[in-house]
Amino acid sequence: MCLNLSLAQFKLTISDKNGKTIAQELKDKSAQPLLGTKVGSILDSSIVGVAGGKLKITGGSDKSGTPMRPDVHGGVKKYVLLPTGVGNRSEARIRKLVRGNMVTEEIYQLNSVLVEGVLPDKQDDVKSTGNETESSNKK
Repeated sequence: MCLNLSLAQFKLTISDKNGKTIAQELKDKSAQPLLGTKVGSILDSSIVGVAGGKLKITGGSDKSGTPMRPDVHGGVKKYVLLPTGVGNRSEARIRKLVRGNMVTEEIYQLNSVLVEGVLPDKQDDVKSTGNETESSNKK
Protein backbone atom coordinates (compact mmCIF):
# COMPACT_ATOMS: atom_id res chain seq x y z
CA MET A 1 0.00 0.00 0.00
CA CYS A 2 1.50 3.29 -1.13
CA LEU A 3 0.33 6.57 0.31
CA ASN A 4 1.10 9.72 -1.62
CA LEU A 5 1.26 12.40 1.05
CA SER A 6 2.02 15.84 -0.32
CA LEU A 7 2.14 18.67 2.14
CA ALA A 8 0.62 22.03 1.32
CA GLN A 9 2.55 24.89 -0.24
CA PHE A 10 1.14 28.41 -0.64
CA LYS A 11 2.27 31.78 -1.88
CA LEU A 12 0.72 34.13 0.65
CA THR A 13 0.24 37.82 -0.14
CA ILE A 14 -0.42 40.01 2.91
CA SER A 15 -1.48 43.63 2.46
CA ASP A 16 -2.50 46.33 4.89
CA LYS A 17 -4.91 49.26 4.67
CA ASN A 18 -2.13 51.64 3.60
CA GLY A 19 -1.39 49.71 0.40
CA LYS A 20 1.81 48.07 1.65
CA THR A 21 2.15 44.43 0.61
CA ILE A 22 4.51 41.59 1.43
CA ALA A 23 4.64 38.15 -0.18
CA GLN A 24 5.96 34.98 1.35
CA GLU A 25 6.00 31.30 0.58
CA LEU A 26 4.61 28.88 3.16
CA LYS A 27 5.62 25.24 2.93
CA ASP A 28 4.83 22.04 4.79
CA LYS A 29 4.21 22.63 8.51
CA SER A 30 3.98 26.41 8.31
CA ALA A 31 1.13 26.05 5.78
CA GLN A 32 -0.85 23.48 7.80
CA PRO A 33 -2.78 25.99 10.01
CA LEU A 34 -4.32 27.55 6.88
CA LEU A 35 -5.76 24.29 5.54
CA GLY A 36 -9.50 24.05 6.07
CA THR A 37 -10.03 27.77 6.59
CA LYS A 38 -12.46 29.67 4.37
CA VAL A 39 -12.44 32.95 2.49
CA GLY A 40 -13.43 35.61 5.01
CA SER A 41 -11.92 33.78 8.00
CA ILE A 42 -9.98 35.89 10.49
CA LEU A 43 -6.82 34.23 11.86
CA ASP A 44 -4.02 35.15 14.21
CA SER A 45 -1.19 36.58 12.09
CA SER A 46 1.51 34.94 14.22
CA ILE A 47 0.96 31.67 12.33
CA VAL A 48 2.50 33.31 9.24
CA GLY A 49 5.24 35.17 11.10
CA VAL A 50 3.75 38.65 11.58
CA ALA A 51 3.56 39.30 15.31
CA GLY A 52 0.60 40.91 17.04
CA GLY A 53 -2.26 41.12 14.60
CA LYS A 54 -5.22 39.53 12.84
CA LEU A 55 -5.23 38.28 9.25
CA LYS A 56 -8.33 38.01 7.03
CA ILE A 57 -8.27 35.69 4.00
CA THR A 58 -9.77 37.56 1.04
CA GLY A 59 -9.30 35.09 -1.83
CA GLY A 60 -6.86 33.10 -3.87
CA SER A 61 -6.42 30.78 -6.83
CA ASP A 62 -5.24 27.28 -7.63
CA LYS A 63 -2.31 26.13 -9.77
CA SER A 64 -4.27 26.60 -13.01
CA GLY A 65 -5.37 30.14 -12.08
CA THR A 66 -8.96 29.27 -11.20
CA PRO A 67 -10.14 31.91 -8.69
CA MET A 68 -11.68 31.13 -5.31
CA ARG A 69 -15.20 32.42 -4.88
CA PRO A 70 -16.67 33.12 -1.42
CA ASP A 71 -20.22 31.97 -2.26
CA VAL A 72 -19.23 28.51 -3.59
CA HIS A 73 -19.03 26.16 -0.61
CA GLY A 74 -16.26 23.59 -0.07
CA GLY A 75 -12.95 23.11 -1.83
CA VAL A 76 -14.34 21.93 -5.17
CA LYS A 77 -14.14 23.21 -8.73
CA LYS A 78 -17.54 23.98 -10.21
CA TYR A 79 -19.01 25.57 -13.29
CA VAL A 80 -21.24 28.35 -11.96
CA LEU A 81 -23.47 30.86 -13.74
CA LEU A 82 -21.86 34.12 -12.65
CA PRO A 83 -23.10 37.68 -12.63
CA THR A 84 -20.44 40.40 -12.57
CA GLY A 85 -17.85 39.78 -9.84
CA VAL A 86 -14.99 37.44 -8.98
CA GLY A 87 -14.20 35.39 -12.10
CA ASN A 88 -16.40 37.45 -14.45
CA ARG A 89 -15.61 41.02 -15.49
CA SER A 90 -18.14 41.34 -18.31
CA GLU A 91 -21.71 42.50 -17.79
CA ALA A 92 -23.25 39.33 -19.22
CA ARG A 93 -23.92 36.28 -17.09
CA ILE A 94 -21.43 33.57 -18.02
CA ARG A 95 -20.92 29.98 -16.88
CA LYS A 96 -17.33 29.89 -15.56
CA LEU A 97 -15.12 27.46 -13.69
CA VAL A 98 -14.44 28.67 -10.13
CA ARG A 99 -13.08 27.08 -6.98
CA GLY A 100 -14.89 26.94 -3.64
CA ASN A 101 -14.18 29.06 -0.58
CA MET A 102 -12.22 26.45 1.43
CA VAL A 103 -8.41 26.42 1.45
CA THR A 104 -7.16 22.98 0.31
CA GLU A 105 -3.86 21.51 -0.89
CA GLU A 106 -4.73 22.50 -4.48
CA ILE A 107 -4.68 26.22 -3.67
CA TYR A 108 -1.49 27.89 -4.92
CA GLN A 109 -1.92 31.57 -4.04
CA LEU A 110 -3.71 33.09 -1.05
CA ASN A 111 -4.54 36.77 -0.74
CA SER A 112 -5.07 38.28 2.69
CA VAL A 113 -5.35 41.61 4.45
CA LEU A 114 -3.94 42.55 7.84
CA VAL A 115 -6.95 43.69 9.88
CA GLU A 116 -5.05 44.50 13.11
CA GLY A 117 -1.36 45.07 13.59
CA VAL A 118 1.43 46.47 11.43
CA LEU A 119 3.39 44.87 8.62
CA PRO A 120 7.15 44.76 9.25
CA ASP A 121 9.26 47.35 7.39
CA LYS A 122 11.64 44.81 5.95
CA GLN A 123 10.66 41.51 4.44
CA ASP A 124 13.61 39.92 6.27
CA ASP A 125 11.70 40.40 9.54
CA VAL A 126 9.04 37.91 8.40
CA LYS A 127 10.00 34.27 8.83
CA SER A 128 10.07 31.79 5.92
CA THR A 129 10.06 34.30 3.07
CA GLY A 130 10.93 32.98 -0.34
CA ASN A 131 10.44 35.95 -2.64
CA GLU A 132 13.69 37.86 -2.83
CA THR A 133 13.92 39.91 -6.01
CA GLU A 134 17.08 39.96 -8.06
CA SER A 135 18.10 43.00 -10.04
CA SER A 136 18.66 42.38 -13.70
CA ASN A 137 21.77 43.67 -15.44
CA LYS A 138 20.34 45.03 -18.70
CA LYS A 139 22.46 47.48 -20.65
